Amino acid sequence: MAGTSHQWSFFSAGGFDQVRLESGADIASLGELDPKLWVALACPTKGLELDPKTLALLDTDGDGRVRVPEVVAAAKWATSMLKTPDSLIKGLPTLPLSAINDASPEGAQVLASAKEILKNLGKADAKEISCADTADTVKIFSQTLFNGDGVVPAESAEGDAATTQVIKDVMATVGVTKDASGKDGITKAQLDAFFTEAKALLEWWQKGEADAKAVLPLKDDTRAAYDALAVVRGRIDDYFARCALAAYDAKAQGALNPPEAQYVALATAELGATHATLKTFPLARAEALRPLPLEAGVNPAWAAELKTFREKTVTPLLGQMDALTHADWLKLTALLAPHQAWLATRPPGKAEALGIARVRALVNGDARAKVEALLAKDQALEPQAKAIAQVDRLAHYAKDLGRFLDNFVSFRTFYGRQGPATFQAGTLYLDGRSCDLCLWVDDPGKHAALAGQSMAYLAYCELTRKGSAEKRTVAAAFTGGDSDFLMVGRNGVFYDRAGQDWDATITKVVEQPISLRQAFWSPYKRLGKFVSDSIEKFAGDRDKEASVQLNAGVASTAKADPAAKEQKPPVDIAKFVGIFAAIGLAVGAVGSAAAAIVSGFLQLAVWQMPIAIAGAMLLISGPSMLLAAMKLRQRNLAALLDASGWAINTRARINLPFGASLTHLAQLPKGSSRSLEDPFAEKGRPWGLYLFLAAVVGAVSWLLAHGYLDRWIEQMLKGS
Repeated sequence: MAGTSHQWSFFSAGGFDQVRLESGADIASLGELDPKLWVALACPTKGLELDPKTLALLDTDGDGRVRVPEVVAAAKWATSMLKTPDSLIKGLPTLPLSAINDASPEGAQVLASAKEILKNLGKADAKEISCADTADTVKIFSQTLFNGDGVVPAESAEGDAATTQVIKDVMATVGVTKDASGKDGITKAQLDAFFTEAKALLEWWQKGEADAKAVLPLKDDTRAAYDALAVVRGRIDDYFARCALAAYDAKAQGALNPPEAQYVALATAELGATHATLKTFPLARAEALRPLPLEAGVNPAWAAELKTFREKTVTPLLGQMDALTHADWLKLTALLAPHQAWLATRPPGKAEALGIARVRALVNGDARAKVEALLAKDQALEPQAKAIAQVDRLAHYAKDLGRFLDNFVSFRTFYGRQGPATFQAGTLYLDGRSCDLCLWVDDPGKHAALAGQSMAYLAYCELTRKGSAEKRTVAAAFTGGDSDFLMVGRNGVFYDRAGQDWDATITKVVEQPISLRQAFWSPYKRLGKFVSDSIEKFAGDRDKEASVQLNAGVASTAKADPAAKEQKPPVDIAKFVGIFAAIGLAVGAVGSAAAAIVSGFLQLAVWQMPIAIAGAMLLISGPSMLLAAMKLRQRNLAALLDASGWAINTRARINLPFGASLTHLAQLPKGSSRSLEDPFAEKGRPWGLYLFLAAVVGAVSWLLAHGYLDRWIEQMLKGS
């Protein structure tokens, strides 16, 4: 091929040429292979029978799809990291340390990291590493305080209690990030966010301190005084409003307090200080211009809040008092109004929960610098951390990359029947067949809209498992046998690639020809069904008509004169003659046709008879077989996979021989013995009766051929 220095080898399957990947050099040179020669240009990371972690590593942009550039990059990197890239073809279940190419700096770092991983796992003497080893990062880093992931847990301060507490304060304020060791920690971004918040809070607090006389009349206790007032503010405003209304009109006083009926209703209830109904009552009984009592005579549901308000707000600002006048209330709210306005400008965040003294110490001290030093120490190990991730990547590629390529660049696994392809979900057993071409499906309706273009007979099956609420769907392609008993509602069993069995029920079918054998017999089956349906319809109509006539006869007889019941109706001779004439004409027509066929067949030479029979059958079955053959030649895998999210680059045909290998019909094992005795077999056919009927048909045919039957029927009609 032009534009490439690599010598490629191809094989033909599915009606197109596919590249043969046989060496590490082939894999390393994938970037030179024209994408038009790739079987697939993209595939989803879901619904494939391949390690999900391997697919996630291939999907470098994390969009849920693997594309050609990502595959090329993975192939180039993997081959550069192994001393013998040919091992990728068959795959390595575990990665030998000796196979890592340590000639390059990156390879040397990966090898060192692999040894460090095994050491941390207690396998320092191991000669190989597996995907299971690299997957347990928590165990790998459980003994390390610094691992290059950019996260420092509180334990990384190593005995510095003050710095440990700083990290804990940051976590409590802005949240945590999991360290590779599994411990809670913080990142540089979280540290910066915390100190930005803390600095803003301190600056806000200092503004309040600058006007402390107005904003902080009680200094550090001002906030508690304001909070106590805020709890009862609405209820106190409500109380004084009621008292003012009672002063305006004495007649309103009764309506402004709870009516007696409400107390009667409460009399039978289990009351407590926090009873919901009591909470809706005024703080105290409303009377014209009455001060608000702060202890005696207050609503018990609000007694605790009023006590706190009295101790933290009223007494510190106005002095000791047992009742609060409206003027006192206005003065109190005015004293705390500057504090309220200042609180409205408070910056958002949770740092205030640490206390302003703690925030001041953190912002003005060296706490930030100490934590930043820990983060820098951890960051210095980033290359080692990345190398550990690369060990995991190499272990997965060594195990799965070759297999993936044989199911993406080419479909060698599928067309070579070297085992199930990555897109094959399992095997469906149903109607005496096993179907190997089954695909996982999320939306059967959407999938069928495109998959129908594959020209394959598809049965969508809903899968369920006993004891599990999980439900899944597969699309199974039937490529052998017939469709006589494939219908919605039929049940089978599906075995997934893990060997689990599922109950399978057909929920939807996309009808297409299945095989030439089915096409050959379909005309005869349709004819048989037509005759059967016609006979059933005729018999049903006659039975219904007879029932109606019988019921009518019984009814009319019951009403008739008793003497008339015993009189038999006269026989209508003309009617019977007409019936016999009609029967004779029908028999004559059938006999003429049979005589023509038999006489024509008997005129043939013996060697011509098989040819005539074959020709007749071909005439009947030929059109159906021709139409089926045309559709079966168009059967392809591309539409099926495109419907599942792939981007297939060719038609990927499924011809008749290959299709036959995807669906297996029930067969007795080789060497099996078989008894032909069936205790419930039907009795032998009455061949004597058959011969007699054949003789009658022959006689009638002879009579018809010589005109005797026609003359007899004519004379009978004239006599009638």
